Amino acid sequence: MKIASYNVNGVNGRLPVLLRWLDEAKPDVVCLQELKAPQEKFPHKAIVDAGYEAIWHGQKSWNGVAILSRVGQPLEIRRALPGDPEDTHSRYIEAAINGILVACLYLPNGNPAPGPKFDYKLAWFERLKRHTAELIESDCPAVLAGDFNVIPTELDVYKPESWQKDALFLPETREPTRQSWSRVGRMP
Repeated sequence: MKIASYNVNGVNGRLPVLLRWLDEAKPDVVCLQELKAPQEKFPHKAIVDAGYEAIWHGQKSWNGVAILSRVGQPLEIRRALPGDPEDTHSRYIEAAINGILVACLYLPNGNPAPGPKFDYKLAWFERLKRHTAELIESDCPAVLAGDFNVIPTELDVYKPESWQKDALFLPETREPTRQSWSRVGRMP
């Protein structure tokens, strides 16, 4: 199964580019982030016409995530990351597709750091780590894809010295990435 992730940065404004990419790349499953569209403004008909079924969690102006599939209807499992019922940001959606759990996420940016946005990012990351541990223990095949808003190593960015004070590159952001994913052999 070919699974792709795409930060679309405004699904309606970039719809022609998205549709062209879907036609050319033909991924089986796509996780979209940063829809920047309320629920009712998601271009569902255009996505269906392109051969994909979709579930989405929209939000006006910001955030928003979607899962597209051309290998079966995504069966929605959840539309929010567990652990904070007060969190209203559209940053997480999870679906079952052909026996695989697919989670699409858009981790908070966290800038400026330090500050409330950075604290929210770290708290969101902790919730993601807890939920990921539960998924690993469930033995269900799962894929977590999306925009993690993390620069894991200096090799992942041009001029790392210019990112030293950015929330994406701070040690508090990078360390949870290494701790969480090293258990499943994905990160250095």
